[in-house]
Amino acid sequence: MAARPSHPSPPFLRIDDAAPAAPSGPELLIVGNFDGVHRGHQAVLAHARRIADGAGLVTAVLTFDPHPASVLGREPPAALTTLARKSELLRAAGAEAVWVRTFDRDFAAWSPERFARELVKEQLRSAIVVVGDNFRFGAQRAGDHALLRTLGAALDFSVEPHPMSGDAGGPFSSTRVRAALAEGDLAGAAAVLGRRHAFSGVVREGEKRGRTIGFPTANVEDVTELVPKNGVYAVAVDELDEAGTARPLGQGVMNVGVRPTVDGTGRRTQEVHLLDFAGDLYGRALRVHLVARLRDEQKFDGLPALKAQIAQDAAEARARLSGAPSE
Repeated sequence: MAARPSHPSPPFLRIDDAAPAAPSGPELLIVGNFDGVHRGHQAVLAHARRIADGAGLVTAVLTFDPHPASVLGREPPAALTTLARKSELLRAAGAEAVWVRTFDRDFAAWSPERFARELVKEQLRSAIVVVGDNFRFGAQRAGDHALLRTLGAALDFSVEPHPMSGDAGGPFSSTRVRAALAEGDLAGAAAVLGRRHAFSGVVREGEKRGRTIGFPTANVEDVTELVPKNGVYAVAVDELDEAGTARPLGQGVMNVGVRPTVDGTGRRTQEVHLLDFAGDLYGRALRVHLVARLRDEQKFDGLPALKAQIAQDAAEARARLSGAPSE
């Protein structure tokens, strides 16, 4: 087998017309959105990695940012992963390089032929391209799997289709994960993802009501990933450094909702009480892993009743987390 070419080492490299990037050698390229990097995506990456390793190629992923729907005037689906988290998960699943093509109106107008020639072949030096049977590309989604195969034959790259994988609940999809989280079904989401769903954000100063009842909370804001149905959850929490590297911080109980007992604004918040933790978290980035749903959010008759229920929630969270594997 030929010596493997070098490949990009950053978490991801962005491609745009102003600052084009290029690999140093030929690649096997997998194209898709990959939101959530669920079990279906992981199966594709594992299959593609076996092909790439046998051919002496770098296993690369091409994805797009922002979501095409937001550029084309449609409401994009709620994101399951940030771009940085998506790249982290793709690399963990076998990708050696992650390319991000900026999706703007100019790029949306590219013909299928230009997409295949300029991006796939000339910029990314693809020798093999792996796409799903329902893959569409180019202006007005005019290109399909068959056209890509025809273009590849002319441009000297081959096209490998990959079938959609699934389980008894149906095909693995990001849509299934979103639907499960909307119902608070953490097990259903994890069955598709192959791990617990998580979201990240920054701790901002709140009203500090939790301190007055003995349960200080971290108000996690600036969240772009999907947050589950309102309710109370047992969670595991990581701290993220400036490079996005996670380290375990602790376990806790989280309330997602509008805090009906103490807040009449109706503003949705994510408040995490870390068990057995003392310290200042303001300004720190956290990743919150959803372990178990404990109950619905509810309104109490006063702070004493709320305090008693939070104590029960914390005790149940401890019990549910004691047997939970680490992330």
